[in-house]
Amino acid sequence: MTKRFFLKSAACAVITLASLGAHAQDALAHVKAAGVIKVGTETEFAPFDFIKDGEHVGLNVDVFNELAKELGVKLEWVLLPWDGVLPGLEANKFDAVAGPATITKARMERYRFSPPIAEATVGLLKRTSDASITKPADISGKAVGAGKATAQLAQLKQFGETLPGKVDAREYPGFNEAYADLAAGRVVAVANSLTNLAYVAQQRPDTFALVKPGFGAKSYFGFIWRKGAESDSLVKALDGAILKMKADGRLAKIQKKWFGDSFDMPNAVTEPNF
Repeated sequence: MTKRFFLKSAACAVITLASLGAHAQDALAHVKAAGVIKVGTETEFAPFDFIKDGEHVGLNVDVFNELAKELGVKLEWVLLPWDGVLPGLEANKFDAVAGPATITKARMERYRFSPPIAEATVGLLKRTSDASITKPADISGKAVGAGKATAQLAQLKQFGETLPGKVDAREYPGFNEAYADLAAGRVVAVANSLTNLAYVAQQRPDTFALVKPGFGAKSYFGFIWRKGAESDSLVKALDGAILKMKADGRLAKIQKKWFGDSFDMPNAVTEPNF
């Protein structure tokens, strides 16, 4: 190896490390330099993220379109199953997670959350024709579905332990599969957030009905950001944009579009109930 080649290689290495360091130190600068923010999510969580007539739509799509405008960049979606979304964020495959995810104590230890964007309290969906399920406790000793690796599944299992009959909590790759099994009679109910279930029941009233009240602790949905000092700039910008949307009414307008109502939510969740 010649001295000239060694010096050239060393210089290139220094430049590369400096670039990586700048990226690590300022995630917002990286996003702006790239001109795009990459967002990971799944598409089986209506009305937040789902496919309709071949198009990715939902509350998350509308909100992140606004966030991208606030940052002055384009929006790029990375779509994959939910159990691969959070590992993808940790592996730096994208800049943020739409999800959204229930803000829980365990998740806050590992990730940072946006200001709440919807209520996430858990409830049950049943078949409209099933008169045996009139309240949450009626699932005692029966099979109930929920999405794999979700807070809704965890709360279903926790609630089931309080009932006299063991609840058969069945895990599904996505909620669409759980709803299909509910319609087919393979489970008596599906546990998900009341906001999600209300939308599903509204779309298929002859098939599904919401069971009231919910059974989980009051909770909220938030978007997920990476932890670490290198993410501070991007997190601050995204959180500020969401609070701006909340203040000027854009967030409430999007909520009403997808839920038929808006929510009274705190600007941040510091002590989750779950």
